[in-house]
This record gives sequence, structure tokens and C-alpha cells, in this order.
Amino acid sequence: MDFKLSEEQQMLQDSVARFIAQDYEFDKREKIVASEDGYSKDNWQLFADLGWLMVPFSEDVGGLGGSAIDLMLVMQEFGKGMVVEPFLASAVLAGGLVAEAGSDPQKEEILTALIEGGLQLAFAYNEPQSRYNLADVATTAELHGDHYVVNGHKAVVLNGKAADQFVISVRTAGTRRDHDGISLLLVDAQTQGLSRHGYATVDGHQAAEVNLENVKVPVSALLGTAGKALPVIEKVIDRTTVALCAEAVGAMESAYKKTVEYTQTRKQFGVPIGSFQALQHRMADMFIECEQARSILQMAAMQLDGNNGVAPKAVSAAKSRVGKAARLIGQEAVQLHGGIGVTQELDVGHLFKRLTTIQFMFGSTDFHTQRFIQHAKTV
Repeated sequence: MDFKLSEEQQMLQDSVARFIAQDYEFDKREKIVASEDGYSKDNWQLFADLGWLMVPFSEDVGGLGGSAIDLMLVMQEFGKGMVVEPFLASAVLAGGLVAEAGSDPQKEEILTALIEGGLQLAFAYNEPQSRYNLADVATTAELHGDHYVVNGHKAVVLNGKAADQFVISVRTAGTRRDHDGISLLLVDAQTQGLSRHGYATVDGHQAAEVNLENVKVPVSALLGTAGKALPVIEKVIDRTTVALCAEAVGAMESAYKKTVEYTQTRKQFGVPIGSFQALQHRMADMFIECEQARSILQMAAMQLDGNNGVAPKAVSAAKSRVGKAARLIGQEAVQLHGGIGVTQELDVGHLFKRLTTIQFMFGSTDFHTQRFIQHAKTV
């Protein structure tokens, strides 16, 4: 099997890598994180101008092809720079739902604006009681004539602070944990009855709590078929999970390389600490974990592109393996740096925070280990 990148893929990867190296130094990132928006609007428009916002989407909706491998290449480079612009939340996750379930007019209106950089999206699906159960939806949408009335609360909505429009999972039929009866609605952020409280997460990204109180949404805002949204949500979440794993691999590579560089310059007893065999063994373990994570990530991305029915199993295998690697590499990077590893001024501590957060996004390491076992029994 040929694992070489195509010329177009290599150019894509190189363009993102140059941006990270030249325009996204750690000091610049810290200023962006500390800003009111929590991300750079100029960078977001640059992503659009360079065509990166087209990467997650197929050509029939105005994208570049939408392969998971292409997406993986972008997210790995973003992981190296700890990019905080909401590419994952807006383009991959919420935009992916519109691309998967939206009507042609909805795709034309929403995705065109998104790809051009003029629209921010967020997917509001988490609820305080739901944890990782995507079918656990207590937010209700009752049909009254030509509109729905929505009531509920969504927690930790990624990019919820900046979103112009929300894709919201609601229950239009059934009881709270039923797989049937879940629908998706497009809701403008300025709709009466919708309120949000934005905040920064521990890893420097942005999220929000979203409350919906008697929010009126026209029937035309429905994405896909009423009551049949769960399979669509699961498919898009799996794709987003692979993208997140790619970001983790990039962050792990950066943490590993920075640790090796530090141990070659930090001296103790008159010699670099990197010359100590015990530390060499630990860094060798970091390298092995990173490469194993990279391999299983590529396998999962290829399974998604192959669309052969075993993608959920491959996704969980990747998330489980990447989660374990992220924990080991993040902890080792901090420990081998010593006290400076947890200071605000050094990027290694921030890499550790992001890697720790990634372990629990879209299903923890333990959750995906169990999910892999369940799929292994049925495939």
C-alpha cells in the first residue's frame, strides 16, 4: 500500500506548516488567547483565503475533496502550533453536520459563507447529564404549526461564544435516551430566548453554556429528517474525533521534540541531562508512543475514507491509543523539563493542557476502549 502523500497533499501540509512556523509563534498565540475574542479574526480570514476552510468539504458543496487524510494533515500542523482558531468546532464539526444533513439551499447558504470566512458555527449537543451518550438529549423542540418551540440547556459548546449560528440537537419525539426522535435545528445566535455565557477553557480554547427558553425556530431550519439525526451525529462526531486525534499527534510530536532539545542544553553535573541513560529511555518511550499514535491515526483516517463499515471501530481504536500516548507524552514532557515545565511562559505546559483536554473530548480513553470492544464483537 502506498502511504506517500500526493503533490497536492504535500503542498497543503507545507502551507500550514509555514504558517505555524512564521506567523503562529508561541508569544503571538498567547496574545490571541488573551484577547477578547479568544481567537484571531485575521487568521480566520487567512484560513479562508488560503482555502483551508474548504478542506473538510467535498467538491459538490464547494470544498476541496473532503478526505480524512487531507483533514489529518491540516490538524497535525495545527496541533504543533496549538492553534486556537475554531477550525475543528466550526468547520469540521458544525459545518460537517450541515454538509451531511442539510438541504441544497441550506448547504449553499451556510457552507458558502463558512468557507469564505464570513460565518462562525457551533454544534450544541452536550448536556450536563449526557456525558458521552449522544442519544441522551433532554432539550425539547415541540412543533406548533410552522415553527418549533425549543427549551433546554447545552453545556460546553465549542466555539459557542463566537458562533453566529448554532446547530442544536433536540428531541422532537420519544423519551430522553431513545435513539429515535432526535433532530437537528439551525438557530441564529440572536434569536429571542437564546442566551449564552462564553468562557475560556483550560487549554486556551473557547466554549459557552447555551440556554434556550421558548425559542421559536421555523420548520425550514430543520436539518435532515425529523427524529432521525442520531446516525448523522455519530458519523460526524467520528470524523471530528479523527481530526482531534490528528491534532493530538501534532501536539505530541512538538512536545517530544521540545523535550529532546531541552535535555541537550540543560546541564547537570557538568553534562547535558540528555546524556543520562535513564532519561534517554524515557524519551525513547515518548518517541515510540508518538509513532504508534501516528500509525493508528492514519489507519483510522483511511478507514473513514474507505467507508467500509468498520470506521467506528477504527476511530475508537485510534482515540484509545492516542489518549494513552497523549497522557504519557504530556506528563513526561513536563517532568523532564522540571519546574519550568508548568510555568505560563513555556509552551510545554500549554501543550500538556491541550493534550490532557483532548483525552476527554468526544469520549475518553476508557470510553473508546469499551466502544472498540463492543464493535469488535459485532464486526
